[in-house]
Amino acid sequence: MDRVLDARAAVRARIDALRAAMHANGLAAWIVPSTDPHLSEYLPERWQGREWASGFTGSAGTLLVTADVAGLWVDSRYWTQADSQTAGTGIEVMKIVGASSPGHVEWLAGHLPAGSVAGADGAVLSLAAARTLQEKLGARDIALRTDLDLLDEVWPQRPGLPAAAVYEHPAPYAPTPRGEKLERIRAEMRAAGAQAHFVSTLDDIAWITNLRGADVSYNPLFAAHLMISGESAVLFVGEGKIAPALREKLAAEGFTLAPYGEAAAAIAALPSRSSVLLDPRRVTLAFRQAVPETVRVIEAINPSTLAKSRKSEAEIAFVRQAMEQDGAALAEFFAWFEAALGHERITELTIDEKITAARSRRPGFVCPSFSTIAGFNANGALPHYRATEEGHAVIGEPGRAGDGLLLIDSGGQYPFGTTDITRVVPVGQTTREQREDFTRVLKGMISLSRAMFPRGTRSPALDVLARMPIWAGGIDYGHGTGHGVGYFLNVHEGPHGITPHLAPEPHTALEPGMITRNEPGIYRPGRWGVRIENLVLTVPAEKSEFGEFLRFETLTLCPIDTRCIEREMLSAEETAWLNDYHAEVASRVGPLVSGAAREWLEQRTRPF
Repeated sequence: MDRVLDARAAVRARIDALRAAMHANGLAAWIVPSTDPHLSEYLPERWQGREWASGFTGSAGTLLVTADVAGLWVDSRYWTQADSQTAGTGIEVMKIVGASSPGHVEWLAGHLPAGSVAGADGAVLSLAAARTLQEKLGARDIALRTDLDLLDEVWPQRPGLPAAAVYEHPAPYAPTPRGEKLERIRAEMRAAGAQAHFVSTLDDIAWITNLRGADVSYNPLFAAHLMISGESAVLFVGEGKIAPALREKLAAEGFTLAPYGEAAAAIAALPSRSSVLLDPRRVTLAFRQAVPETVRVIEAINPSTLAKSRKSEAEIAFVRQAMEQDGAALAEFFAWFEAALGHERITELTIDEKITAARSRRPGFVCPSFSTIAGFNANGALPHYRATEEGHAVIGEPGRAGDGLLLIDSGGQYPFGTTDITRVVPVGQTTREQREDFTRVLKGMISLSRAMFPRGTRSPALDVLARMPIWAGGIDYGHGTGHGVGYFLNVHEGPHGITPHLAPEPHTALEPGMITRNEPGIYRPGRWGVRIENLVLTVPAEKSEFGEFLRFETLTLCPIDTRCIEREMLSAEETAWLNDYHAEVASRVGPLVSGAAREWLEQRTRPF
């Protein structure tokens, strides 16, 4: 309890320090987004300022501090978590509907007096977010200052730049040479009329260079910027992060290295009357401001963002192998879990330990692809729940086990693919209402899995297919149904996404080779949560007089627990899909497991 009180006192002190720094700099408000200079989802420690200042550990949210209010804007995935972690700190949780909601901007415009000044660090503020702020605040005669970093003033012993080594993503797992990727991007630059292209997003840079690192938790990325022109490709990266032998190899393939901190200066040195391609959603305000006025800016999506979302046939073949190995690890884990339930002490923390250990025994495993979510009953109703030493549920102990539903959302990084899967399993007795919720979610997942759609369909338009069986019960869920997944890269990847929170723009159209999550859910606060998730690959279906059609191939290979199904709620077609899926799981994962894991797999894939 003392530790909790100390943490809350520390947050109050940090907010007070921010207010003092704001006053000293003439600011009426300070905005702390959940971003870094690369607009990453998972942040190196140096840029975890929102977490440091607020105590809220969720991956998304915006902290806004004024002289008399400290507010934390979070979407429905984090409402309960934010309430718990900010209790007693003086921070008010502001609940918004979707992650893209500009709620804090509207609040700021409505609460600051005309003539006042709000501030944010332009080095971590996205260009798109900065433009929204400038438009909304400017309309109320409120100025926006972006040349300060107040965290540097108030954060003692702030962590430095990440220093982990950079390594090569080798062939055959990186089947396309980086030189070929570079020429592909240059062709896109020429088509857009750009003589230079600045890239700041870490997964784009890792994909282009066929390099990987460990600067970011769960994603094999390294902090860097990249400037591409017709003659050169300059990688701005920390000193000593790339070994001499790899440096020489990169130089021979057209890449030169420069210090990480010189990226803005390189932009400022672009020749007069030249042109540069920037992605306004994937670059910060500070880098846009560094462009000389005499240089023409071409705003368009990074060519690499589209290219890496469309996996090659060689990459897809490797991803299928990753799914088989991951499925084998999960078979071993679930075989242990069912045998240990009621005989060993099992907590939500145990689930994380055991599932990671099972993956670590598979060939090539690097690390989890995100922090494992293991939520028993009420904790499963928190979509981004994370068990901690201070707060977690006990699932079972020798001689007894609880009753209800256990939700497990986990994934792994392999050099030949990235996995992400959610399964819900029964513990002890389940209720009819729990099984009905499970079945509705399963119906939604199957509905999307079986979809066929015209090529060019915007991915957000498909979200309704997964929701309809859930809506039929007068139920909904607050998150999107799915987002893109990288290839030994980010587990969250754009530009596509099956979600109502994404604008249906041309580059969100699903294309062959795109991998997407399919994860509908139902969450009953304080009671239980259900989410079933497979990764699906967009593949050609057929051509007709009406054009080309696409469909999904299910990639994930792990049984769906039929003990949670209300049989009469599944149609014959849905049952057939489930049995076909389980037959595929058994045939591809079976040869990779033996003993108890093989017996468990055979039992859980029997025809339903």
